Amino acid sequence: MDRIDDPAREHVEVARRHFLRLGAAGVAGLAASPLWSKGPGRDAALAALIRELEYLTPPLEFRSVERGDPLPYTLPLEKRREVGLERETWKLEVIPDPDTPATDVRNPLTRARGNALGFEELLELGEKRAVSFLKVMTCNNIGRPLGMGLWEGVPLRDVIWKARPTSRVRRVFYYGYHNDDPKQMFRSSLSIGRVLEDPPEFHPVILAYKLNGDWIPGVRGGPVRLIVPEAYGFKSVKWLNTVVLTDLWHANDTYATLSPNDIDSEMKSFARFLHRPARVAAGAPIPLTGLAQVGMSGLERVQYGVTPASTVWPADDPYFTRAPWRDAEILPPPENWGGGLPDGPLPGRVRWYDPGRGASTLWPMRWAMAHWAALVAAPAPGEYTIRCRTIDASGVAQPMPRPFKKSGRTAIDELSVRVEA
Repeated sequence: MDRIDDPAREHVEVARRHFLRLGAAGVAGLAASPLWSKGPGRDAALAALIRELEYLTPPLEFRSVERGDPLPYTLPLEKRREVGLERETWKLEVIPDPDTPATDVRNPLTRARGNALGFEELLELGEKRAVSFLKVMTCNNIGRPLGMGLWEGVPLRDVIWKARPTSRVRRVFYYGYHNDDPKQMFRSSLSIGRVLEDPPEFHPVILAYKLNGDWIPGVRGGPVRLIVPEAYGFKSVKWLNTVVLTDLWHANDTYATLSPNDIDSEMKSFARFLHRPARVAAGAPIPLTGLAQVGMSGLERVQYGVTPASTVWPADDPYFTRAPWRDAEILPPPENWGGGLPDGPLPGRVRWYDPGRGASTLWPMRWAMAHWAALVAAPAPGEYTIRCRTIDASGVAQPMPRPFKKSGRTAIDELSVRVEA
């Protein structure tokens, strides 16, 4: 099994800063909205949202889904240097599949030929070709983001073209270092078409070497890992050292052989609660904050619904489509992103972001994470269930259109609240 670390880290600092920026006029405007209660406890409820946490996740605070015995980044320094897990010794081979000799690669990049791609050469490519973008990392079997990062690297296609493939390439297989043990190898794959060309509003697949403006640490898959922006984490292989060009038509992903995961599923849109009040006093509003992962279908709205806990939900409505849903507010991009970055605009040239204005040109950003907030009017004393969901850009409510667990977890989140007399 993968080892999963689950520190109690949540991203609500963006909500705190947003409410502070609102000022008196902004809060008054919210009070006029049906989304926000007008009771005297409003200010105290908003104060409950204040948490000193960040929008971007510090690299060492991501939740971890990893494999290896021992874990590669825990090896002694000399061993890490020997196998290429340090920047000064890292090498990437780009080779034809030895099992499909029809694949024509005129200039394979190999250690034996002395032309495997090194870290300094990758950085040289990055001087002209580097791209950076926000991406939330999520495991398709967990259903809650592991962390949100600003990733920087070079498009994989630029390196593939250095190997000069000419024909019979249908897929790209790739894997990283796993203790020279074939049984531990973790593999994934993509179609050659996806690697060479980006659909509209997609980022390129990259060989990533920076996270939140600094080198990717070993615990996060450094010195170089693949980042597939639209995919769940298992596609973004850590400790990358080998890319194989093949004429095979099918995938060779580890997840395809170990369990019935949908290895071609793109990330889904879903909402989760962050601030989870267990009880409130009668007459006081209920403050809610949450995150929304923005998947393939984009994000139009986040909604919440409040029902008495005693409600017996009809069996023919498993996705709560008839719940009393109301719109929450999707918060705007923050002024300060956190994650170890300096305060202010995002650094460099980040896709879908204008550093001059310090604002996103597309929000919520696809493949990233947004935050939402709501202040629920205080109900009568009793036990209540509160649920949240997304409505994607096509108007489809979570967990549809792809509710299947093995293609990404999108179950509707819920919390229990007691309103005390």
